[in-house]
Amino acid sequence: MDTTAPDSPTPAGGPPALTDLLHAAVTAVGGVEREGQVTMAKAVEAAVDDRSHLLVQAGTGTGKSLGYLVPALAHGEPVVVATATLALQRQLVERDLPRTVQALKPLLRREPQFAMLKGRSNYLCLHRLHEGVPQDEEDGLFDPFEAAAPTSKLGQDLLRMRDWADETETGDRDGLTPGVSDRAWSQVSVTSRECLGATKCAYGAECFAEAARERAKLAEVVVTNHALLAIDAIEGAPVLPGHEVLIIDEAHELVSRVTGVATGELTPIGVNRAVKRAAKLVNEKAADALLSAGEGFERVMELALPGRLEEIPEDLGYVLAALRDACRLVITALGETRDKSVQDEDAVRKQALASVEHVHEVAERLVQGSEYDVVWCERHDRFGASLRVAPLSVSGLLREKLFTDRSVVLTSATLKLGGDFNGVAASLGLAPEGTKAAEGEDPVPRWKGIDVGSPFDYRKQGILYVARHLSQPGRDAGREDMLDELAELIEAAGGRTLGLFSSMRGAQAAAEAMRGRLDHPVLLQGEETLGELIRAFSEDARTCLFGTLSLWQGVDVPGPNCQLVVMDRIPFPRPDDPLMSARQKAVEERGGNGFMAVAATHAALLMAQGAGRLVRASGDRGVVAVLDPRLDKARYGGFLRSSMPDFWYTTDRNQVRRSLAAIDAKAKQEAGEQA
Repeated sequence: MDTTAPDSPTPAGGPPALTDLLHAAVTAVGGVEREGQVTMAKAVEAAVDDRSHLLVQAGTGTGKSLGYLVPALAHGEPVVVATATLALQRQLVERDLPRTVQALKPLLRREPQFAMLKGRSNYLCLHRLHEGVPQDEEDGLFDPFEAAAPTSKLGQDLLRMRDWADETETGDRDGLTPGVSDRAWSQVSVTSRECLGATKCAYGAECFAEAARERAKLAEVVVTNHALLAIDAIEGAPVLPGHEVLIIDEAHELVSRVTGVATGELTPIGVNRAVKRAAKLVNEKAADALLSAGEGFERVMELALPGRLEEIPEDLGYVLAALRDACRLVITALGETRDKSVQDEDAVRKQALASVEHVHEVAERLVQGSEYDVVWCERHDRFGASLRVAPLSVSGLLREKLFTDRSVVLTSATLKLGGDFNGVAASLGLAPEGTKAAEGEDPVPRWKGIDVGSPFDYRKQGILYVARHLSQPGRDAGREDMLDELAELIEAAGGRTLGLFSSMRGAQAAAEAMRGRLDHPVLLQGEETLGELIRAFSEDARTCLFGTLSLWQGVDVPGPNCQLVVMDRIPFPRPDDPLMSARQKAVEERGGNGFMAVAATHAALLMAQGAGRLVRASGDRGVVAVLDPRLDKARYGGFLRSSMPDFWYTTDRNQVRRSLAAIDAKAKQEAGEQA
């Protein structure tokens, strides 16, 4: 594909050339135009024009946001952009889109409008703020501003939010800085089920959530999140405005986010909450039925063992059916009765109905059973037992709901696993590229996968080191030889280490051991907010930061303070993970390789993301060290390595120590010269 900009100017009166638009946008945001960015923009333009689908792997530093925004804006039809993280949403709405729109305005001869849209609970609810919060223990409403002591953290947060309500234009929680706890925010927000509706609410005309929806309807580009995209697809009632193009950034996260939205949970605490909320609003018969069913469910769950339930036990099935029937009775009663003595009963009733409907839906799903669902029990030290049900696969749902009637572009730095796109494509419901439908079947969605590369020279900038000499990891987190190796690597690097662990127990054990052996500060996830930990890590070259899942994907620290990324082991899913093991078994029953399709693919995605923490800028140098010999010795090791950036590969421990020491010395020299 030709990726060079044309020498001739845009023809007078004709549409502007894509390369001219991209150049203007890149200049406006102060970026550097990359070859991969141009390739991506042209591929997106082609997919949008012929209404096909596109998977784009674009490495860190490519400038992929403009690679899809520019052709989308040039197309001129409604576009939805869905991202996984708040950081990227903010970047798009606060930085990339405003500058890009202004840069393209003279060339397009129009000014595209853009807007952010999130789920309703992300916006301040004026009804809750002014009228109070329905509480389980009260007949009427609870005023959190009076009940919470002004000197308490909750009281201070509530008072600050009241002041903020008079200042904010959007009511978006992310605009409140510093942020507040989930408990505090729940006092001033509602879910979509709890909302009274704009026509019934006294504050409907001023509603922040409704205003956000109206802005989205008028916008050419709507930026949202994966969760809202999933809700829009699953629940059938459209939440997002109509659009011709859907762009999914951070697409490696989509399957897990959709699975999360499609997962139902039933807990004794949740059932008890529904009982309390409904009891004073319905007749005695309905209230007693729900109370009795809830008590029966709680008794059974007290004895439930954690693990997958391939079949619902008879006693659990009985109480679930009773719970479903009791909820149905209460829902009917809530529609028939009204108690005028209850202050602002509409809000109380709506909250009660939301709780009971949730319990009913999950109980009904569990009672009906489906070969396409996975059911399991979990136990938590603090919250007790819970019953969960999740789809065995979301690929069918995604194929049906996402890839019809619009062009879909999916992009991420990690979409090729083991050298091709087929694994990720299959999880999204897409057949291998070029597959044709059998006679009589629905057409197979047309898609193409391209890798536009990265501006970084990975083989010169980084080393992938596998500690082949170490013992193979077992279930025990405290591998002494691994801890010895970790300490030596950190010493050679002079600190500067991001430690990525497959479990919190492993991270804690390593942090404790390193604090006892080394002089370098060791930060541990959970001991402070993630933002504060990353800030401290990025400001002190001697510091190490250890943690689990969110660090594998959420750390962006370019420069000399992150020159060693360590993975303690290959991050396979836990053998007792009910959903992953069920998915693996399902692949094997169809004659496939369940381990490679599920466990190895899961690990490859995480390792690719984790390794991507090392090189974030063109001047970065360092080592990714994997302290798990299986990456070199096992048959699947090649698949995992080929999913990671193309670093120079070695198992020579002495070579790695010399390289780390040299990188450390150079970083100290440069720091001294700057000082």
